[in-house]
Amino acid sequence: MKALCLTLALAFSAGAFAQSNPVVRWNRIVGVITAPGVDNPVGAAPNQIHSGGGPWTTRGGSAHVNLFSGEGSFEVEGLVLNGGSASGTPGPVNSVVGTLVCNAGTANQAIVDTPATDLSPDGNAELAFRLTVPAGCAKPIFLIRAGVKWIATGTVPTTHPGANSY
Repeated sequence: MKALCLTLALAFSAGAFAQSNPVVRWNRIVGVITAPGVDNPVGAAPNQIHSGGGPWTTRGGSAHVNLFSGEGSFEVEGLVLNGGSASGTPGPVNSVVGTLVCNAGTANQAIVDTPATDLSPDGNAELAFRLTVPAGCAKPIFLIRAGVKWIATGTVPTTHPGANSY
């Protein structure tokens, strides 16, 4: 009986901890697909994050963030412009940052940036990081930004309660 109680107590504790320790994973990174000169902002004014001035594409990538510890990473492959004279290259962009947006479009919207990391001439970048994630981070969005403009985003987010990292 004591073993059963201990097992149930441990299972309950693990479940409670798991709910407070979610990892959000974006299984794919895709470029912003807008016509040149068309803005596709994320979030609400005055804290909108505007999109890059032209279309971008990627070959792949992923990101994850532990909303409890702030530990995470992202990697993107082949992040290049799609059109114009710099088509197939990152153009003048040689570094990017990851941006976690919590509660996008609400009064509680929060924007947290990673440090910058190099973007190779082939459009590849990767970074492991630790962020200070605000409490109550709901419906998180992950962006890849060049300067102040977003040029790629994580898609198909999944939440993994209790996972510490990937």
